[in-house]
Amino acid sequence: MQYRKLIEKRRSVRKFLMGKKPDWRKILQAIDCARFIPSPGNQYNFHFILVSDKNLIEQIAQACQQEFVSHGDYVVVCVSDPGALERLYGERANKYNSQQAGAAIENFLLALTDLGLATTWVGHFYEEMIKRVLEIPDKFTVEAVFPIGLEAKNISKKTKIKADLENIVYFDKWANIYMKPKNIITSDAA
Repeated sequence: MQYRKLIEKRRSVRKFLMGKKPDWRKILQAIDCARFIPSPGNQYNFHFILVSDKNLIEQIAQACQQEFVSHGDYVVVCVSDPGALERLYGERANKYNSQQAGAAIENFLLALTDLGLATTWVGHFYEEMIKRVLEIPDKFTVEAVFPIGLEAKNISKKTKIKADLENIVYFDKWANIYMKPKNIITSDAA
């Protein structure tokens, strides 16, 4: 798939096809894509937990307070170790940690889309509950939760309006919405 089309195709899906479970190896392929990101000091401080146990998935859904999470055939939880970067970068570590997690997650999401799998990024959850359920050590941070399945058919595929480019880009200085070429020939110069 062409990259631009892949980006435009990726969307949040909360309704999954029941009774047809995707191959878990496709999810591993998507997790593998998360490794190919820029990383501070070549330190990879993130981990993914692939959950298939329905009892654990139910508990994760409770921690997220989102019933649709329990409808995924699998749940992937992204976890990071902020301490790994803190040893190298001190105060800047938190910023680098969130940048790295975001880049890894986006690669993961795009790969899932490319592989025909559906998910949504869940960022609201009770972290301590997820740590307890999945036996994640305290030093780690739970970054996000992703219920995964095949998208239910006959779902209205409304295209959400995304931000217009002119509303998110400025040129040279804050709030300057016009690109000004540097070599302008004016009538005064002639």
